Amino acid sequence: MDAIAVRIVLPVKITFVYLRTKFPALQTAQQNLRLQKIITGISILLFLGKIVAWYITDSVAILTDALESIVNVIAGLIGVYSLYISAKPRDINHPYGHGKAEFLSAAVEGALIAVAGIVIIFEAIKNLLQPHNIGKLDYGIILVAGTAVINYFAGMICIKTGKKNNALPLIASGKHLQSDTWSTLGIVAGLILMLLFPKITWLDSTVAILFSVIIIFTGYTILRSSIAGIMDEADEALLKKLVATLNAHREENWIDLHNLRIIKYGSTLHVDCHLTVPWYLNVHQAHKEIDALSALAKNEYGESVELFVHSDGCLDFSCGICTKHDCAVRKHAFERRVEWTIENISSNNKHRSTTA
Repeated sequence: MDAIAVRIVLPVKITFVYLRTKFPALQTAQQNLRLQKIITGISILLFLGKIVAWYITDSVAILTDALESIVNVIAGLIGVYSLYISAKPRDINHPYGHGKAEFLSAAVEGALIAVAGIVIIFEAIKNLLQPHNIGKLDYGIILVAGTAVINYFAGMICIKTGKKNNALPLIASGKHLQSDTWSTLGIVAGLILMLLFPKITWLDSTVAILFSVIIIFTGYTILRSSIAGIMDEADEALLKKLVATLNAHREENWIDLHNLRIIKYGSTLHVDCHLTVPWYLNVHQAHKEIDALSALAKNEYGESVELFVHSDGCLDFSCGICTKHDCAVRKHAFERRVEWTIENISSNNKHRSTTA
């Protein structure tokens, strides 16, 4: 029986280890999914804690905090599903993979956060018009403050891992958890004031309205970034970083770089560009320059980068910007080095010398 188990289990383990080594993106996706499951479990526990706090205090501020936690739970479940989908390998129907599912998940989460903020405002206004007594605030403060601390550190881990792995659902969840932390701390401050000044009945609703505005703004920012990803909007910060790297490690055979585009598919970055090299290089030599460019990109962004480079041969007007000092077929003198910028590297035009 043991021998049979070894023959079955061992090859599976070896295959799994091979896949993790051969395809780092698989390991990253599994890490993202595992963390999202943990965060979802934490969100459920924190939601139950806030419900208990609301039950024993009957505070509308705590109720609104609990309502936002429902969004945390729903968003966490959506995040788990989206990361599961985005981790699937590419297929015939999805040649670029399933990474766009992450943007859809973040969009839903942002919308839910904004809706929760609006619901909170309505509940707070209702409480202003029909105030009621609040009790056992000391216990409520302890419970709610504890959830705030846990939320903050969970959000910090989410954002750090999400940025490292380019996982938008983790970043969205992390920002949501941290915004929940600040809103919860504000609610705690309001509860302390209510404890000190029990006769000021409008404090409960005022605190809830104030922090619901923050919640709505957080939902908007998450929704805005996810829509930008769905629409393949240019990521200026990412482009600036890439351009700086290319300028700093530029090879003399890289005469010109243009028509550069970056598309995000979950944790995978697809980079397209045209690279101008000396016209007399053969196919193998030109491909060697492309390999060097790919190695530079992967060294900066990891194995999640897919680089598609079209090589062009230089033309007469390229001589003025070509820094290759030992070119035997140069027709014009070198004039200046063109510093690559977001504008000129994104344009679908080859760079020219000033006299061309």
